[in-house]
Amino acid sequence: MSHPTWREELRARGYRVTPQRQLVLEAVRELEHATPDAICTEVQKTAAGLNLSTVYRTLDVLEKVGLITHTHLGPGAPAYHLAEEADHLHVVCRDCGEVTDTALDFADSLVERLRRDIGFEADARHLTVVGRCRGCRSPAVDSETERGRLSGADIGADTA
Repeated sequence: MSHPTWREELRARGYRVTPQRQLVLEAVRELEHATPDAICTEVQKTAAGLNLSTVYRTLDVLEKVGLITHTHLGPGAPAYHLAEEADHLHVVCRDCGEVTDTALDFADSLVERLRRDIGFEADARHLTVVGRCRGCRSPAVDSETERGRLSGADIGADTA
């Protein structure tokens, strides 16, 4: 049995296939981790009359149907991506804002410990880890860390 297309998914759930839904879904696919504002800007290149409230309503429908999902990469609006590509966790640089997708198994020990110790079943696909990317880290901190001089508390300490 083949996987139903997005059009079939919408129809099966009682929704119509509209040009707006197609444009929003295409923008989510192209932009990855896109905010509603970014999606709206992209869609308006083709459909200038489409407004932000229509984008929000369309995102809501597409998420209810299971075609897209959202995550929070920091303060502000959520970021959307295709549900079929959601099996990853997000690593976000607090300095430059770079978003990196990484394998879910990086969070396996955390997810297992939460389940075992407090009975909490975590969905790591919604996990966002904030820190500093390789390009933004201080070379001095990197060399100290490599030599083992700094403790975990020192590395995470706010220097401001």
